[in-house]
Amino acid sequence: MSDTDLPEAEILFEVKGAAGVVTLNRPKALNALTLNMVRALDPQLRQWAEDPSIERIIVKGAGEKGFCAGGDIRALYDWGTTGDPLAVGFYEEEYKLNTFIKEYPKPYIALLDGITMGGGVGLSVHGSHRIATERLMFAMPETGIGLFPDVGGTYFLPRTPGETGMWLSLTGARLKAADALFAGIATQYIPSEQLETLEDALTVPGADIDVVLRDFAAGAGDSALEPLQADIARLFSADSVEAILAALEAEGSAWAAKQASTIRSKSPTSLKVAFRQMKVGAQASFRECMETEFRIVSRVMAGKDFYEGVRATIIDKDGAPNWQPDCLEAITDADIDAIFAPLPGGDIKLG
Repeated sequence: MSDTDLPEAEILFEVKGAAGVVTLNRPKALNALTLNMVRALDPQLRQWAEDPSIERIIVKGAGEKGFCAGGDIRALYDWGTTGDPLAVGFYEEEYKLNTFIKEYPKPYIALLDGITMGGGVGLSVHGSHRIATERLMFAMPETGIGLFPDVGGTYFLPRTPGETGMWLSLTGARLKAADALFAGIATQYIPSEQLETLEDALTVPGADIDVVLRDFAAGAGDSALEPLQADIARLFSADSVEAILAALEAEGSAWAAKQASTIRSKSPTSLKVAFRQMKVGAQASFRECMETEFRIVSRVMAGKDFYEGVRATIIDKDGAPNWQPDCLEAITDADIDAIFAPLPGGDIKLG
């Protein structure tokens, strides 16, 4: 086999000036995160953290459509349905990486140019700088596949304005650049046509990152989220998913009716898990949130809804998941308590 026949690496690393540059390199799959990518990125980040010549990290996605559209859910489905321990092992390695990014000792700059969901959020939102372009489409859509907004969603979502995190986690709503800035998910807006020049400026040794970003920053336009903020804060502050739905349905507006309809299409168990996450996470440290998520995912991957959600979404693509249980009323507080309970073997060791 010649070099030209070799499969291209899923993740690329390069030192450019004073920056360690990471390129997520699966553009045909919207740079979805695989276990191999996690296993390559974690040690590289640790090496660069100790290297005095590396002043900052830049993370980007190949292509123009996605930064990273999430985790490789087909692989997780295959592992889980065959009893492979990697179905949970993937999350253990991913959550350790998320924690290291959150605690990274150097500036960590993610270029959010395109779709950024799920696992891609975990690779970006915990870094010091999150640069949105006009192509950003941010979402945490996990309740629609029987999962839950993980990769640190328990921590960062409750810290968005008002009840924005509750709304995002229950509906899987999509945000554009101006919305992400308003929510604090992105820190700057820079047009995609400027990214290559920006990257060059960020690799200069001794460069002041905040000055560089200020020089490149532009206006992202008006946020569609901001005018909805008061309604979201009021309607999504109820004390249960059922009460939120009742408030939305009593509201009488087309927007509220659409939110209620969207929520009702999601996994009832996932909805109740996400609701509890937002309440627990608001009072917890980042590491406590990640320990909680590992407890949840260990139970979810042993259940049925994730596999049914993936079947309906990407395997059979019939869009008609058969959730079990199929209604919110069938899920008790005790059921959710059991999902959040400490694991018999103890909590994940985050490093």
